[in-house]
Order: sequence, then structure tokens, then C-alpha cells
Amino acid sequence: MSEASFSTEIRDHVFLMAIQRPQKRNAFNLQLLRELAEAFTAYEDNDALWCAVLYAEGDHFTSGLDLAEVGPAMARGEEILPSECVDPLGLRGRIRSKPLVIAVQGWCLTIGVELCLAADIRVAADNTRFAQMEVQRGIMPFGGATLRFPAVSGWGNAMRYLLTGEEFSAQEALRIGLVQEVVPAGTQLERALQLASKVAACAPLAVQASLQSARLALRGGKEEVVADFHARTHALMASEDAMEGMMSFVQRREAQFKGK
Repeated sequence: MSEASFSTEIRDHVFLMAIQRPQKRNAFNLQLLRELAEAFTAYEDNDALWCAVLYAEGDHFTSGLDLAEVGPAMARGEEILPSECVDPLGLRGRIRSKPLVIAVQGWCLTIGVELCLAADIRVAADNTRFAQMEVQRGIMPFGGATLRFPAVSGWGNAMRYLLTGEEFSAQEALRIGLVQEVVPAGTQLERALQLASKVAACAPLAVQASLQSARLALRGGKEEVVADFHARTHALMASEDAMEGMMSFVQRREAQFKGK
């Protein structure tokens, strides 16, 4: 294995995950895909980590998959993500249960768009250029874009870019709901950290329950979510964090949550 192309850092309850292959425009080769999955697993398995931020160093978030290496592996039928790890794309096997904020800049192509779609809050630098361009290469998106893009952006907006492979701007991404904020280039990580810190300041059990309930709504619809409300709410009300939240309200102070 070559030199690491990914790094992580812990700041209080926030887990930072950095793509570090700028000399290749952060293209995802097999090693980087494995390191990404391992980082997601480390985040999921650490109860002291309550929110994560995914970002990339250099001028670009990613130019997409390194097809010279990943393509032949897929043609051989190999798994490009380790099955024992949390799936960063949230499609199969272990699925992330805690929130993720993503910050992107420069080129954000193919798997970059799909990582955005798999995240919960997305921040883009104003110089970001997006493209889900697989159809221009004779293949199709296989990291979740066909599943999530129509749900996030609406059928017509998604098809506009899935079927043409054309690039689009950060402002267009904001218009169609792919990103939640567009900020000046160079400040995207700072803003993502601010948002992650706000998430991590809340009760982590309540945040995770809210995330799971919203996901359930996307999969199962209203009836299943309503049926799930009672059990989730009952469990949360019995937690130490719920008591702390109520006491902090009564005492007019900031809550100090423990994730218990």
C-alpha cells in the first residue's frame, strides 16, 4: 500500500475526515476508497463522536473514481469497498447512523456528487463544479445517484444532469437542493465545522433518533414513521440527556449532554 491519502482528526465531539490526494485531484483509487470506509467505521464505532465532517485538501474535492485502477477491479467482480466496514455511500452492509456534514470545492465529479447525496448537510464553495458524467463514459452511476438525486432534486432536475452528464455550478446545486449553502471559496470547511459543532452541541441520542426517523420516512412513508414515534420518544424521555435538557431549560443554562 502506498502513502496514506486520507487522514482523520477529533475536535471535541466532531470527527474530521480529510481526503488527501490533491496531486491526483483527489481521484478515488482502491486505497482511498478503503481508507474512507475505515474512517466511516471509526466514526460509527466511537460513542464519543457525535458529528462528522468530510472534506478534501487542495483545489478540488474530487475528480471522481480513478477508473484506470477501479475500472479493472470492478470488471473482475471485486468489491471496491470493504464489506466489513461502514459503507460511505450508505447503500449496503453497515450503514452510518450518525450525522455527516460535507464540504466541497472545485471539481466535484461522479462519486463526489454521490457522497454529497449520501451526506446529511452539504456546503459548497462558490467555485464548485458538479457533474454526474458516467453516461459520457459509457457507464451509469452506481453509488446512489439514481436513487437519491431524484428524491433530493426532483425528477426533472435530476434527469437533466443524470442523462446528459453535463456540469453545473454551485448556485445551480443550491437551486435544486443538492447543497444547503454556498460560501466563498476557502471558507467551506470553516462553515461545515460550524454546522457540525451546532449538531454536536445537541443531545446525540436525540439527533440520531431524528436522523433515523427521517430516513424511515423516506423508505416506508408516514404510517411506518408514526408507528415508530412512540418507542423512540419513550426511549429518549428515559435518557439522562432528556433530563439534562429539561433541567437546563428550567435553570436557563446551556445543556451538557453525555449521550446517555
